[in-house]
Amino acid sequence: MNLPFRAPSSASCNDIPVLRERGQREVFCGLTGIVWLHRKIQDAFFLVVGSRTCAHLIQSAAGVMIFAEPRFATAIIDERDLAGLSEIDAELDRVVNRLLERRPDIKMLFLVGSCPSEVIKLDLKRAASRLSQIHSPKVRVLNYSGSGIETTFTQGEDACLAALVPFSPLPANGYVPPLLVAGALSDVAEDQFRRIFAEMGLPDVAFLPARTAAAMPAIGPGQKYLLAQPFLNDTARALEERGATHIPAPFPLGAEGTTGWFKAAADAFNIPESKLRAATEAGHIRAKLALEPHREMLAGKRIFFFPDSQLEIPLARFVSQELGMEPIEVGTPYLQRQHLAQEIGQLPAGTVVSEGQDVEKQLDRCREAKPDLVVCGLGLANPLEAEGFTTKWSIELVFTPIHGYEQAGDLARLFSRPMDRRTRLGV
Repeated sequence: MNLPFRAPSSASCNDIPVLRERGQREVFCGLTGIVWLHRKIQDAFFLVVGSRTCAHLIQSAAGVMIFAEPRFATAIIDERDLAGLSEIDAELDRVVNRLLERRPDIKMLFLVGSCPSEVIKLDLKRAASRLSQIHSPKVRVLNYSGSGIETTFTQGEDACLAALVPFSPLPANGYVPPLLVAGALSDVAEDQFRRIFAEMGLPDVAFLPARTAAAMPAIGPGQKYLLAQPFLNDTARALEERGATHIPAPFPLGAEGTTGWFKAAADAFNIPESKLRAATEAGHIRAKLALEPHREMLAGKRIFFFPDSQLEIPLARFVSQELGMEPIEVGTPYLQRQHLAQEIGQLPAGTVVSEGQDVEKQLDRCREAKPDLVVCGLGLANPLEAEGFTTKWSIELVFTPIHGYEQAGDLARLFSRPMDRRTRLGV
C-alpha cells in the first residue's frame, strides 16, 4: 500500500480561481439534518418550531425512513402567532411539558428554529434556557436554527453540533480525549474508525455527536480535532473557542481520502508510518478492490456538480482521483478554503470551482458542457432528466453511509448506478 495523498501547498490552493455567483438558488432546507441527527443521538428529540409546511417537509423526508416511534415533531406556528395575537412562549412551554411527560426517555431536547420562527423573531435561545432550568438535570434543552433562509440543508447539522459544544462536559482534572472527530457518522463507520485509531495507538478518541446525551465528550485546550464533514464551519469555530486545534486533512471518502485522513492524524500525533500502514493497509486494499468495477464503468466520464450539500469538492476529488471521472464544474454553496485545501489541491487542472449560485447561468453552462452525469438537488433532477441528462440526487450522498474504507464501494455505486440504469434503459 502507498500513502499517495499529499497536502498541496497553500499557494497552489489559494491560486485556484473560483467563480462566485449570486442569484436564484436551488437548495434544500436545513431542517432536513434532523433525519440523520435523529438517528445518531439516540435519546435526543428534535422539536421544530415552525409551520405546517415545515411539519410536512420533515414527515416527508424522514417519515419513510423510520420504523419506530419518531423522535421529532413540529410545534405549529399558526396565523395568530404570526400576527402576534397569542402567548406563544406559554404555548411552547405547554407543548414541551406534554412532550416530556409522554416521552420520559428523552434526555436532550432541541428546539429547532425555522423560517417562520425567525420571521417573527421568536427567541428560542431564551426559551431553551428557561426550559432547561425547569427540566434539569433530567433533560437538557438546547436550540439551533434549521431555517432555510440563506442556508443550505447540511448547515442544520453544523448549527446543531455548534450548539452542543458550549454545553459539552468540562474536562475532569484537566483531561480531554486527545483526538476528537467532529461530524455525524453512521455507527458502522464510527466503529470502524475507532478500531483503526486504536490500532494506530490512539485508543481514546471522542466523537461529536456522541450516541447518547450522557456520552457527549469533554472539549478543551490541548485537544486536536478532525472534521469528518466539510460543512462544519460554525462547529469548528466553537471547538477552537474551547481551545481545540484543527488537524488539516482530506475527508475520509474512498480509499485514498480515508488513508489521507488517518495519515493526517498520525502526523499530528507523531505516529510512525509503519504503524499507520499496519492499521490501514488491509482496509485500503479492500476499498481499492471494491472501487475497481465502478472505475471500469465511470473512467473518462464527465461529471457536473450543482451546489447543494457542501460535499461537492471532496466528492469531485474522489470521483476524479479514484474513479477516473472528469469534473467539468464543481459548484458548492459555500467554500471554506481552510477546511478544503487538501481536497481542492487534488482536483484536476482545468476544473471550474464555483461558489454560490445563479441557477439559470449554471444550467446554461451545464447544457453547453453536456456532461455524462449531473449531481444536483431534487428540484433540478427531474427537469434535467426530462432534457435527457443522467442525474444523481445530491441529498442521497448525505443520507447514505459513505465514509471509510468499507463504504468506498457503496459510495462509488451511487455514481455508477444512474449510469448503469441509463445504459440498461437504452436512453
